[in-house]
Amino acid sequence: MKFRAFLSEEGVNLLDKRILPSLDKLGRVCHLYLTPTHSFFLHGLLSGDGVQSVLQLSNPFLFRDHRISSRTSDRIAFALDVSLLHRALRSAIANAGAAADGGGGAGEIQIKLLKKLPAGSTAPAPFLTFESRGASSAVVQDVPISKPLSRADVVQLQAALDAAQDLPQTLVQVPDLAQLQNLVERLKNVGDLLTVAITQYGDLHLQVSTSLITVGSEFRRLRVLGVHADAPTGERNLSARTRTEMAIQRGEALSVQVSMKHLAKSLQCHLAKPDCAFYGIAPQGACLTVIFQFFIPGTRLMDKSISFHCRLPVLDSGSS
Repeated sequence: MKFRAFLSEEGVNLLDKRILPSLDKLGRVCHLYLTPTHSFFLHGLLSGDGVQSVLQLSNPFLFRDHRISSRTSDRIAFALDVSLLHRALRSAIANAGAAADGGGGAGEIQIKLLKKLPAGSTAPAPFLTFESRGASSAVVQDVPISKPLSRADVVQLQAALDAAQDLPQTLVQVPDLAQLQNLVERLKNVGDLLTVAITQYGDLHLQVSTSLITVGSEFRRLRVLGVHADAPTGERNLSARTRTEMAIQRGEALSVQVSMKHLAKSLQCHLAKPDCAFYGIAPQGACLTVIFQFFIPGTRLMDKSISFHCRLPVLDSGSS
């Protein structure tokens, strides 16, 4: 198998300033899945434990030029340490920047898969290598990676990725991620389990209950994507809990219970600086899905070169 690419300037900035800091908060190790058209950073898809995240970047955006070949339909996947990846990228950026500042032209960063003999070892090991040319020297940074996945494992990873792409029937847009993050930080002090309810009317209800206290908050009349319904006019003066329970009974809402730690971890994705976020509950309460949307700079048009979403495991399905 072979992979070699030159990172684009846009791709370098996105990885360094937004993507890798966000991924590092989700988990130290992730899978990098390279295909002829897209590159994926994946957390938790094969283990099935904890928060699952899927970050997809289009290769024409990420790479100025790239070549990939393998016996698994030109697909390559391996695990790596996100912090080591970011450290190598920053070193390459510094060296390439020195080349540009020294009048040697814009520095280029090349990445490729190689097998090398580590110091003190008798067996070669795989690396993702960064190479940048400065004004008077070239710097090589080797990021250790796992053994690339076998054909069977790549097929399993692709199947898990396909399953993770299924969207909830109803999604509601959270208007302010910072406000939601502050709310979750306060609720964390109350309990470890969070009940999340989403209605087809555009209501998002968050609640933490203990034997002594119940604390919650509600976002109403949010933007709805997918299946939606008009809120009954006769229920406007009822409590949030009563309205939610009645909506569940009519089949116009879903409720699940998730780990507060999992939700707080998923909110670290704000480091990727998405323009908006949508929340939804999968059919039968299979998981809580968080979708982050990015706009083309200077517009309100969706940037199709990047997609990012998380799936939180459900501890209890309040209603399906």
